[in-house]
Amino acid sequence: MRGYFAIGVEGISKAMNLGAIMRTGHAFGASFVFTVNAAHHLREINRADTSRTLNHVPYYDWETLDDMALPKGCQLVGVELTDDAIDLPTFKHPKAAAYVLGRERGSLSPEMQERCSHIVKIPTKFCVNVSVAGALTLYDRTICMGGYPKRPIMPGGPQIGEPHTWGPPKQRRA
Repeated sequence: MRGYFAIGVEGISKAMNLGAIMRTGHAFGASFVFTVNAAHHLREINRADTSRTLNHVPYYDWETLDDMALPKGCQLVGVELTDDAIDLPTFKHPKAAAYVLGRERGSLSPEMQERCSHIVKIPTKFCVNVSVAGALTLYDRTICMGGYPKRPIMPGGPQIGEPHTWGPPKQRRA
């Protein structure tokens, strides 16, 4: 997969949710993780982030939206359940993206939404937990940009002999 991505949260208050988001970002290969206007205790994050993301991935803790400084060319993608947001399954992910989610029991601030290049939504009946939303978003990015082939027509995996472009070559029996 070419490009890079980051994941972060605006205004998060629960360390367990932040830890889960960081761990998910680390698992999917995030280049960095971030918070904006967060109210949490870093010591508590390790209870949810058993991969110890902060030992492996840069973490930016911006006090305000004005402090946030993304790399040049990085598009900010808000994940928010709004009427005009793009349904995630129809969204083309940017090669360089920073995904930002809103706080628990709240939304991305209007200022953050204004700063976003794109706003996407997960097509659910109501909001899901912020860490679940982060995982779904990064899974979608991986499926869309990871070099996976189209899914088979029939239920199940690719059929034997069907060409594929991922993974090691299949071993042949002698």
